[in-house]
Amino acid sequence: MKTILTGIRSNSVLTLGNYLGALLPMVRLANEHSKDSNVNIFVPDLHSIISDVDGDLRENTIRTLKYYLAAGLEINENVHIYRQSYVPAHSELCWILDCVATMGETSRMIQFKEKSKGQESCNVGIFNYPILMAADILLYDAEYIPLGEDQFQHIELARNIAIRFNNRFGEIFTVPAKTADQVKFMEVDNAIRIRDLLNPEKKMSKSTLAEGSKIMLDDDPSRAAKKIMSATTDSLGKVKFDMFNQPGISNLLQIEALVTNTPLQDVIATWNGETRYGELKTKVASSVSEMLTVFQSKMAGISDGDVYDLLAAGEKYANDVANKKLLEVQKAFHLR
Repeated sequence: MKTILTGIRSNSVLTLGNYLGALLPMVRLANEHSKDSNVNIFVPDLHSIISDVDGDLRENTIRTLKYYLAAGLEINENVHIYRQSYVPAHSELCWILDCVATMGETSRMIQFKEKSKGQESCNVGIFNYPILMAADILLYDAEYIPLGEDQFQHIELARNIAIRFNNRFGEIFTVPAKTADQVKFMEVDNAIRIRDLLNPEKKMSKSTLAEGSKIMLDDDPSRAAKKIMSATTDSLGKVKFDMFNQPGISNLLQIEALVTNTPLQDVIATWNGETRYGELKTKVASSVSEMLTVFQSKMAGISDGDVYDLLAAGEKYANDVANKKLLEVQKAFHLR
């Protein structure tokens, strides 16, 4: 069986953008493919400590996994949930891959450039975490890694490391699918990118200080509706889906389609040419409020014990698979 792998960091409460752009697509794919594929859903808690941890990391981890369940993840024998730090093979393989990758490769990573820009120094984890990400992927022979578009460069790095390693030692790692095939597998023409409500030129981010710019999954539904009503639009006076010229309006149309599970083209056809932006905002605000009400009710019905039971089984599976692959790598380096 092929393996599909994904993870979401657990630093804090997720935004509506995280939910619509990453969580829901992954749940949909997991439910669709878990009948004939291994689906590994892990919390990369070691990645999380690269930056300042917001609150209790263990508590955040459990909440993140509840998000998957509340979003409709169907659990069966092929769905494996685990924490990265509970599988020591991730860290050991990362070190070994450090000795295969080059500084030139990691220094070209866009996220490293962005996070280190303007700083006199930054922690080594910011530079090195794409190698840990490669270990996360290669330990399980993962072919498809549904992630945001900002991570595609890291998948390409994992591919390059796997190819280089295999050329030297034989076919030990499965080489992940190319970026174009990853996008095709996710069944979207372009990765979903929900925009900042106040500055739609940027994506919605939980790190943005302006509260009105983002909707959090724990926001009171009525508060979230008010944020939609205050969202930045434009002065053109006519609804049209055009992310370049009308990003604010286009963002609202995209949100409406996703939270109501309606094809985007149908939403566009309904609103195209309308001149009263307020009516569109009112509809989107209502849809978001209703979605959050249902989602938060489902979250409240999932206990910590439910999650820990899933982790116990998932981490046993992950350690068995990862240790077997790590042993192959150790033997290749004559460590075993």
